[in-house]
Amino acid sequence: MFTKILIANRGEIALRIQRACREMGIRTVAVHSDVDRDAKYVKLADESVCIGPAPATHSYLNIPAIIAAAEVTDAEAIHPGYGFLSENADFAEKVERSGFVFIGPRPENIRLMGDKVSAKAAMTKAGVPCVPGTEGGLGDDPTDIIKAARLIKYPVIIKASGGGGGRGMRVVHTEAALVNAVNLTRAEAQAAFGNPTVYMEKYLENPRHIEIQVLADEARNAVYLGERDCSMQRRHQKVLEEAPAPGITERQRVRIGERCVEACKRINYRGAGTFEFLYEDGEFYFIEMNTRVQVEHPVTEMVTGIDIVQQQIRIAAGEKLPFKQRDIEIRGHAIECRINAEDPFKFTPSPGKITNYHAPGGPGIRVDSHVYQGYTVPPNYDSMVGKVIAYGHTRDQAIARMRVALSEMIVEGIQTNLPLHQELLTDNQFVKGEQSIHYLEKKLADARKG
Repeated sequence: MFTKILIANRGEIALRIQRACREMGIRTVAVHSDVDRDAKYVKLADESVCIGPAPATHSYLNIPAIIAAAEVTDAEAIHPGYGFLSENADFAEKVERSGFVFIGPRPENIRLMGDKVSAKAAMTKAGVPCVPGTEGGLGDDPTDIIKAARLIKYPVIIKASGGGGGRGMRVVHTEAALVNAVNLTRAEAQAAFGNPTVYMEKYLENPRHIEIQVLADEARNAVYLGERDCSMQRRHQKVLEEAPAPGITERQRVRIGERCVEACKRINYRGAGTFEFLYEDGEFYFIEMNTRVQVEHPVTEMVTGIDIVQQQIRIAAGEKLPFKQRDIEIRGHAIECRINAEDPFKFTPSPGKITNYHAPGGPGIRVDSHVYQGYTVPPNYDSMVGKVIAYGHTRDQAIARMRVALSEMIVEGIQTNLPLHQELLTDNQFVKGEQSIHYLEKKLADARKG
């Protein structure tokens, strides 16, 4: 096992990884930008290194600075968290070439799954169901593009092969708008991801977003830890997640989980990963695989009792998974609300100093947050300031506990989306477990009209 790990991230995930390390008796190195100097995880780390000024390109995305920090502190491994460099194959490669262990998948896994076209091809070969669409990237001939759309049938969605985070997508409802939409998405893809390749898929009208959490070790052992429902989204960004997904049967879970495990073995996957699907009319359609720990991993931890971050570390250290698929049990229900520093209904960022802060508590409540009273939320990064997770023996109990937790939580000095979450927790469609990925957008649009 490692004796010292460098955490190449910030915010709540840096603190989450640090806590996992401390529990395992592993020393931690926190890297930080100058604006994050007073962050909780920096103060609690065994060592800390400033790696640059506030802009992420000069700090948290600065590969030479991160590797140099690992060298001067004699760290043995680097955990990338999520976001920033977590799915950057070049970073993973450079970490390993520099003599450190990358706590995540092999660079070739990251590269394969980071390109949506190659990922879809790999999943098709592994028998994982995919959304109907083009087999590869779209060519330049408008006639071929039109033919492809006619075969798939409208509406279609144009996606950037190197995209992610909800960017590089465009829905097309008519043939007249198709070629222009393809060209626009290509230009956006080139600018945002440095890769102009786009592909086309059938646009599902009312799907849910269901994802399967997997763990795989170096010895090709792999398990799935059940599913999460992440359908409550705005602009393709998740707002609220839960596990297990309402309405998914044990038979469906086993069928899709086994296919994901088989895919892991085929591509020789290592570490934690998440297969993301659109789910409609009882069918799963693969959309992408995230080769890192997910923001919403706590809901899976709550219903399985498995510490996903510690398993990442153990796998990276060469240990085999300590359990088989038959040992995995889904018990109870968990819900996570992402708390963001933003206007709850206009969604404009709200950085600034937190003048009063109180975290909720009580049975089944977990709060993953790096903020405290007097902490200043910087304007330079993602607006998430924490996550509230509620566990119950039933979904109804988890909802009831989350309502109480949100009513107790106090964050003053900045705006947060707490009022939005409080509204969602009493929403009839959500309470019935019938939300689709378009539900929240429509709800917000209707509220603006009203």
